[in-house]
Amino acid sequence: MSTDPTHNLTITAQCLCKAHSYLTSISRSSLPLQGSICHCKSCRHVTGAMYTSHIKWPGLTREVLSSDLARYEFTSNVSLLFCGTCSSPLFWEEYYNDRPKALDVFTGALSNIAENLITFPDQIFVGDTEDGGVSQWLVDVNEDGIESRCWKARAIKSETFDHGRLALVGTSNEDHQSPRDIPIQCRCKGVDLVLRRSRDDFSPSGTDSLPFFIDPTTHKHLATFDACNTCRSVFGVEIVNWTFVLLRQIHFAGNTEQPGFPQSVQDLEKAVSSPDRDAHLGTLSLYKSSPDVQRYFCSRCSASVFYTVDDRPGLVDVAVGLLDAPEGARAERDLIWNLGSRVGGEDDVVGGWREGFVRRVKETAEKWRVNGGYPKTWRRLAAEESA
Repeated sequence: MSTDPTHNLTITAQCLCKAHSYLTSISRSSLPLQGSICHCKSCRHVTGAMYTSHIKWPGLTREVLSSDLARYEFTSNVSLLFCGTCSSPLFWEEYYNDRPKALDVFTGALSNIAENLITFPDQIFVGDTEDGGVSQWLVDVNEDGIESRCWKARAIKSETFDHGRLALVGTSNEDHQSPRDIPIQCRCKGVDLVLRRSRDDFSPSGTDSLPFFIDPTTHKHLATFDACNTCRSVFGVEIVNWTFVLLRQIHFAGNTEQPGFPQSVQDLEKAVSSPDRDAHLGTLSLYKSSPDVQRYFCSRCSASVFYTVDDRPGLVDVAVGLLDAPEGARAERDLIWNLGSRVGGEDDVVGGWREGFVRRVKETAEKWRVNGGYPKTWRRLAAEESA
């Protein structure tokens, strides 16, 4: 691939199922493109990711706007354009009376080319997270070493967010004793579920019989980092965060006398696919990204919800961005973050601009863990011992 700054570079925006693909050319001299990262609650709940990131689409708008992308009205002036089949978010469309229509493309939809394709000078609406979310682990993502500044609300117009006052949430005796419902909701609330955790979930289990995702000491659920191509596409960001939950811990929101949430991935697929489906499933839909893999999402607003595999019948991966924990976006009363550990799908980013992005996030998260005096997770220790 030529690196001559006078040569143009072709970039592609594409959904996971490849039903929608858009190409445009840019001058290499225009790199890096200016991107933005948003941590607002609405962005987290409309994707399932812990943040959204986008750049101005350098291609023609009419090609996109004339296509059959699904549309969700995000605000009175902004719509989200996504693939109705696989749910991949592709574009933000902005329409204001006093300016031409504009398109921003989700960075996770872009091809992994050019080592320095995008720079992110600002992270906005970090204040919505309460605890900083993942913003402190994204401050050093830029190849040029310039920090990605964190703002409580809009860039420049608000105060910067102070990460120094925050710390990981510990575990009290009350956390072990009290049952706790954590909402799992998409932006439009077409998916409205709860994760119900109680002391009885795993208390009879010995350490050796605990599920792989449960901390032996705190019984918190593991939260991981994933950069694989499929997750990146369906969330629209470079790094996705998952946690793991037994299906018996998931319930329909509110008090209902209706049958409970499906207890196996096979039953869940049947329930969602049934023409006589339970109304409590709301807008939950699925896309089979592999013969044995189901990716669940909201058909109305596109939010990714679950990842399931046939050979794990009682288990689902849950998109952390949909959790609505009162203490903050990281839900640290219930989750333990696998900081500094191997990022899932690391091999998928090798050779392109995402390789440096993912490496720097991993390094920054590890530095943050060490500086804060937090121990490595049991999963990381086990992986390092077996390496």
